[in-house]
Amino acid sequence: MKLVAKWLLSAVALLFVAAVYSGVEVKNFTAALLAAFVIGLLNLVVRPVLVVLTLPVTVVTLGLFLFVINALMFWAAATLLDGFQVKGFLPALVGSLIYSAIGVVIDSALERLFPKK
Repeated sequence: MKLVAKWLLSAVALLFVAAVYSGVEVKNFTAALLAAFVIGLLNLVVRPVLVVLTLPVTVVTLGLFLFVINALMFWAAATLLDGFQVKGFLPALVGSLIYSAIGVVIDSALERLFPKK
């Protein structure tokens, strides 16, 4: 139940990002659901590999390169989908920052609603 709630709220978060930032476009709620799924899948599979491969750069930049990796995941999801568009790397960076901030709020709220036993 928590996973479905997180997925639905992440899709709403994508719609919010598209509403407040012109560099990100989401066609409809179905596209947002699919985009939230693909972003989650990329963050689960591809992101850890990129983090390990770019570890020296991440250490030198004191972790700031992780923002670049997040933007690349956001941008990659947009290139894979039709109803979700990002207008370039900088909009992907800003969009991923907004989306991540909302994701922290969602995770915190869901943790309170569905406490671990």
